Order: sequence, then structure tokens, then C-alpha cells
Amino acid sequence: MRVIGLTGGIGSGKSEAGRRFCENGIPIVDADDIGHALLEPGGAAVHAVVDAFGEDIISSGRVDRGRLGAKVFGNPEALERLNGITHPLIGLEIAGQCAAFAGAGHVVVLVEAALLGERGGREPFLQGLILVLCPDEERVRRLVELRGIPRDEALRRMQAQTPPERKIALADWVIRNDGSIECLHRQVDAVAGEIKDEG
Repeated sequence: MRVIGLTGGIGSGKSEAGRRFCENGIPIVDADDIGHALLEPGGAAVHAVVDAFGEDIISSGRVDRGRLGAKVFGNPEALERLNGITHPLIGLEIAGQCAAFAGAGHVVVLVEAALLGERGGREPFLQGLILVLCPDEERVRRLVELRGIPRDEALRRMQAQTPPERKIALADWVIRNDGSIECLHRQVDAVAGEIKDEG
């Protein structure tokens, strides 16, 4: 089975692209969803994250991702510490889900993750990479208007990631999400067709 990455900066539209790939019959493993589940009550990362960042990130009996985000975004050392806890666990779950899709007969699966290619190279488990690009101001607008994130927080989260344009050289396909949703869908459909043709 081929494993292909789907990445893009926060607010770029990669999740919408992922939904469209699913509609084209290509399954998705969503690293963000896995990361969120790790911090839900009973999640595998909760104790280590609370030990690392303090009891004050707990609200109503669960990790408050807003409070945790305030501690790590804009603080590279803290973000590295969080990633050191969560990334190995996310990797294990991604491997398990990919194996399950392979067992179900799928010949290709997409791994959707914002942090693919962050260190300047492509992860060795990937046989391809799709990059979704979107202008920074549009990304900020979406984060503010659609997700309710304050503008300064949106900028902090964007700046915590590698500028997506630096990943163009790593990508096999680049989708430019600077138009209508129909335009995005047409590009996704074209890439999905190529992937399926390659078997």
C-alpha cells in the first residue's frame, strides 16, 4: 500500500481537501484528530502533558487546549516538549490505522498532517506528498472568522509552523486554495485521479 502525505499550514484548507479525497474513495488518516484524541479524558498523552505543563491546563476535568496552546505557541522550547510527548504516540496510531486500511484492501491512504516536512525533508514512510497552499491573509481570515481564534493567536499559530512555501520542493502535487471551493474540489479531483491511475 502507498502512503501519501497531505499537508498545508493551519487555515490552508487541507481538511476540506481531505474530505474531497475521501469522496473520491481515498481514505484519510487525520493526525490532528489523533492528536486531539490523545488529550481527551483517558487519552494516552494526558498524564505526560499535565506533568510537563502543569495542572492549570486542566479545566472541567479535561485538558483545555486553549490554555495549552497559550503555553506552547510562540514558545519553541515548549512546543518541542509537547511534540516530543505527542508525536511518537501519533506515529504509532497512524501506523495502526494505515495497517487497518491495508488489511481492508486499500492500495493507497493519505496521512493528513500540518507538520509533514517541517524539518526540511520528506518523512521516509511517505511515497508522495500533496501540499495545499493558501495566501497568509486568507488563512488568518479563516482562522478568525470560521474558527473564532483571535487574530494575534492565529498569527502565533501560523508562525509556529514552517512557511508552507518552503515545502514546495518536497511536494509531488501542489494545490492552490486561493479561489472558490469548487476550484479546490476540481484540483483535488484531478490529483485523486492521478493517484488512482498510478495504482
